[in-house]
Amino acid sequence: MKNVLFVCSQNRLRSPTAEQIFSRRENIEVESAGTNHDADNPLTEELVTWADIIFVMEKAHRAKLQRRFRAALKKARVICLDIPDDYELMDPELIRLLEVRVSRYLD
Repeated sequence: MKNVLFVCSQNRLRSPTAEQIFSRRENIEVESAGTNHDADNPLTEELVTWADIIFVMEKAHRAKLQRRFRAALKKARVICLDIPDDYELMDPELIRLLEVRVSRYLD
């Protein structure tokens, strides 16, 4: 079982959408978090340590992750999906993008 973490800024649109659609898979455990301190579910060292794969939506998220949690990033593979903050929660186009860009790493 792989532990997969999805990260965006506020944990309100992109990463919760990813968590919802990939939580249906039986071979992974999924969580989501935001890099901002006022995120709905702020990113913590515990989450970073838990994850085997961390998907960030933008390069800025990867930079924040590496700056704040470098010591906790020993085992996790960090993958940038390059998905801008242009989508609503569960937007069909966002779902399509996530499925295309994430699935190849999980299959």
